[in-house]
Amino acid sequence: MRMDQFDLAILDALQRDGALTNAALGEIVHLSASQCSRRRAALEQAGLIRGYVARLDAQMLGFGLRAITRVSLRAHGQGRDDGFVRFLQDHPQVHSAFSVSGDADYVLDIRVRDLEAFAAFIHAELLPHPQVAQVRSEIVLKTLKDGQVLDLGG
Repeated sequence: MRMDQFDLAILDALQRDGALTNAALGEIVHLSASQCSRRRAALEQAGLIRGYVARLDAQMLGFGLRAITRVSLRAHGQGRDDGFVRFLQDHPQVHSAFSVSGDADYVLDIRVRDLEAFAAFIHAELLPHPQVAQVRSEIVLKTLKDGQVLDLGG
């Protein structure tokens, strides 16, 4: 899809507030509501907008512990990695998971209610997984930046 400055402005506005109506969006990007509606639909159809969500406050909802966990697997291969990926998908404690380069195979962002829940997940779920060779975790003490907005102006 070929995009122009209006499309980029629409994407920028929507990533900051996905609940904007087409009328409100039009005021921001200086287009009519109907033009915004057509452009938004095209951006959605092209897959540039993957969905709309509400960002919840994990701390206020009782998820007081966040950990960054590095996981190294015992062996590699498509079937083995697929099994570990399925494991990650099945555990809601794993908020985000990344396959990475470096000394670990995966980096996990784990969100749980407290240290006891974290220990239970690590010792009862993650460490016993047959593919897991090593787990190293850091507890997040303070979040300094947790951005969701892409810099579309650069």
